[in-house]
Amino acid sequence: MEKILDIITEKMERAFADAGYDASYGRVTVSNRPDLCEYQCNGALAAAKQYHCAPIQIAKAVAEKLDAADYSLVEAVMPGFINLKLSGAFLETYLEAMRTAPDFGVAKTGAGKTIVVDYGGANVAKPLHIGHLRPAIIGEAMKRLYAFFGYNTIGDVHLGDWGLQMGLIIAELRDRQPNLPYFDPNFTGEYPAEPPFTLSDLEELYPAASARKKEDEAFAQRAHTATFELQQGRRGYRAIWQHIMNVSLPDLRRIYDSLDVHFEKWLGESDADPYIPAMVAEMKEKGYAVLSEGAWVIPVAEETDKKAVPPCILVKSDGSSIYATTDLATMVQRMQDWHPDKMLYVTDKRQALHFEQVFRAARKCGIVPDTTALEHIGHGTMNGKDGKPFKTRAGGVMRLETLIADVTDYVTSKIKENQTVSDDELPQTAKCIAMAALKYGDLSNMPTKDYVFDLDRFSSFEGNTGPYILYTIVRIKSILAKYGKPVSPAQLLSACSAEQKQLMLVLSRMADALWSAYRDSAPNAVCAYIYELATAANKFYHDVKILTEPDEKKQASYAALIDLTRGVLETCIDLLGFSAPERM
Repeated sequence: MEKILDIITEKMERAFADAGYDASYGRVTVSNRPDLCEYQCNGALAAAKQYHCAPIQIAKAVAEKLDAADYSLVEAVMPGFINLKLSGAFLETYLEAMRTAPDFGVAKTGAGKTIVVDYGGANVAKPLHIGHLRPAIIGEAMKRLYAFFGYNTIGDVHLGDWGLQMGLIIAELRDRQPNLPYFDPNFTGEYPAEPPFTLSDLEELYPAASARKKEDEAFAQRAHTATFELQQGRRGYRAIWQHIMNVSLPDLRRIYDSLDVHFEKWLGESDADPYIPAMVAEMKEKGYAVLSEGAWVIPVAEETDKKAVPPCILVKSDGSSIYATTDLATMVQRMQDWHPDKMLYVTDKRQALHFEQVFRAARKCGIVPDTTALEHIGHGTMNGKDGKPFKTRAGGVMRLETLIADVTDYVTSKIKENQTVSDDELPQTAKCIAMAALKYGDLSNMPTKDYVFDLDRFSSFEGNTGPYILYTIVRIKSILAKYGKPVSPAQLLSACSAEQKQLMLVLSRMADALWSAYRDSAPNAVCAYIYELATAANKFYHDVKILTEPDEKKQASYAALIDLTRGVLETCIDLLGFSAPERM
């Protein structure tokens, strides 16, 4: 089914055409003056220039061509605006169609298409920290949005599992335990099945090695050598690498699971490595890559560039590859395996230039055809109240697991203060509210913008917060439980009050809101919509006494309306990656 704004616009375009004017002037928008009207068209102002006629005359002529049955108000006002209010019958018909249609009638524009969403960006052997929060939840929300619009979605965590951090760990481990068989080049037997370190050991090894690299040039060189030998296939180093993966991955999965973030593919830089030799050889052979100061680079600058875009480095002067090489090889793999219609990358916005270079190189070298869209969502940072990147009280980088635990503990204490749920329900309820607070607090901001993490505000049950949305859903569930009758057979009736009309209007704009979020890669549009919907629902509940309404048809209509509201809200929060508890 069509979006309501598209339906209204099509009707306005026909009215312009019927009045003798170009239909393209019939664009309708949601009114920026809700005190005057619900929708408006300003096309007469633009048409006046073409037709050498006063805008108000055009507006009046067009208004007369509109079907009066669709509107409770059609008004041409100076200097040439057309103000509209929808009729109760129009809204009733549209919402009834929403109620009975799969996924509320949202068109599956992505049916038959495939998208790869590259998000997460975890580094193996390093604990997830709060810098991993935004790509995880923004990427998950975008993936769910694309799936809702019909796409076959493939989420890939794209692990950092093949770079210098591996060489650093190997070098540090060798210095600490030189007698391990992995370091004996003459060892031909089977390596131990059990790793020579625990997860705790691993999380200590890397920081120690990283700090040592900055002060010990010889150690740094040994780490670089170890990285090179690992990538060249040294048997003992490959065995250590496998141990690292076996120890690190279960923990990464556990933390992502706790965020309700799930990847279809757990691939990494190591999976792209086999594609690099042939890819580089082809780029050299076809002249896409050229030598520059000993390195092989792909020139990607264009005449239209307003500022310099450096070439994309393919192979460094020492013969090693870099992130761009791996990203291009990953594209080769994805095109061969999945033939996606789009690849979407979610990373820190400071990587914008990197992805501009990689995307241009991929196009220039024919890795990605013009029919496959490439997009980078560069997100801002989560900051403390001082406006700087969020830190622990000690000034260090906070582990993501710690942040989740802190938010959950804070929410748990607030629930206990109010004594609103039983001890048995407390853990699950606290988890739901904590995820809502954390995710909505992030996603309600534009992805590209920095924001201040404010736990007090994010966990409040009032205002534009996740818990407020959950409270609205739980409240509706409680009303429906007390109503105690099935609502599916009930027919919606036209609005009997301004509050009911407003709720119906907001409900009708669901598809428009989700389309905006999907089109603009802006999950914040979903947050803005459900906050408006929850506000309208609570005002309706406050002003209309559903459970004591004596007219059974009216009461059934009210119940059907809030049940539709519940369904829309629950669908939207699922797209954002959290869910509502039974009680709060």
